[in-house]
Amino acid sequence: KIWNTKTGKCITLFGHTGKVTSVCVLGDIWVASGSEDYTVKIWNTKKKLCVLTLTGHNKVVSSVLALGNGRLASGSSQDNIIKIWNTRTGQCDLTLASHCWDVYSLCAIGHNRMASGSKDKTIKIWNSQIKSDHSKSSHNGIVRSLCFIGDGRVASGSEDQTIKIWN
Repeated sequence: KIWNTKTGKCITLFGHTGKVTSVCVLGDIWVASGSEDYTVKIWNTKKKLCVLTLTGHNKVVSSVLALGNGRLASGSSQDNIIKIWNTRTGQCDLTLASHCWDVYSLCAIGHNRMASGSKDKTIKIWNSQIKSDHSKSSHNGIVRSLCFIGDGRVASGSEDQTIKIWN
């Protein structure tokens, strides 16, 4: 559902065959969604229709993240991978498989980096070439949530009942 906070009106988009697990904004009228049906869908919210379905994950898509320049990252909670998609062509440009367990969260860090959080209790930082810069592994539980908080810092939330702030 997409809510207009000024008018209170809502539009509903239909197309996934499993629970929707994640959404992100790609542009003024564009939204991406990840689902338990193993797909990512790109939606035109003005026309209220799915314009592209991205397939390639073998398990639930747990997180979607707009990277800019027509690129989208999607992480899967059960096949341990992150895919980088070209949203104009629908092609998967890159598959990243450096986590040992399920990938649950993604977040952008400024304009040229992203972070991923996993069941392997690590956070991986990726540079603009989408190569892993380094890993953080200080949680004692699954990393469920990540958020960029400015000045190069990332907050992580874990099943170990902690929130950590990383520089």
